[in-house]
Amino acid sequence: MAWFFTENEVSADNYIITGENARHISKSLRMKTGETLTLVTPKKQQLECVITDIYADSVEVDITERKECQNEPDVEITLYQALPKGDKMEYIVQKCVELGISRIVPVISSRCISRPDAKSLAKKQSRWQKIAREAAQQSRRGVIPKIEEAVSFKQAVEASAQNELNLIFYELGGQSVKKLITAKPASIGIFIGSEGGFEENEVNLAVENGASAATLGKRILRAETAPLAALSIIMYETGNFN
Repeated sequence: MAWFFTENEVSADNYIITGENARHISKSLRMKTGETLTLVTPKKQQLECVITDIYADSVEVDITERKECQNEPDVEITLYQALPKGDKMEYIVQKCVELGISRIVPVISSRCISRPDAKSLAKKQSRWQKIAREAAQQSRRGVIPKIEEAVSFKQAVEASAQNELNLIFYELGGQSVKKLITAKPASIGIFIGSEGGFEENEVNLAVENGASAATLGKRILRAETAPLAALSIIMYETGNFN
């Protein structure tokens, strides 16, 4: 079942799809008139559609049903991910979007080996956002999670004050997620280190600003595995895997 996002709210009973979505429908998927697809608006309205016409650069659809998209978690989770080496961030973005992340903030921490310049970071951010969009479509999300600009660790800690609960995952100690989520918060921030983890002073800074040190168990997980494990556990503990 084809699933697409539109940047516009739709009030009429028909709609014309243009741009990359139209090309994907007509050229990649080779869909035909009479076939059905789903459009999701910025306000998470799910529109069930039937294709009525396909042109060179657009696709026209009739809207047969409108409803609120129910595919989003009821907790907003922001991942503050210290930049890993190579293309591991692409994998992290893709899988975290599938699992229900709300937002991802790339972080330059003390032990990051990957330290691209501003121009390279902007290019990577654009690439990560495209991956997030594709993963959101594939997993039938109600929103496309935003990939923010990269920030320093200190900036990430300051920005995390907007969350009801913040967890920094530290391989040298911390409590289990189950013990730390005693009530269901509306928003959670999770800090995950790069290949070398976090320095003690970074953990202390986060804790001083209200975060709780958390653990993922006795085994040491790779930088690209830890965020998926943390997110999965949080989704389970908040009832979003039921």
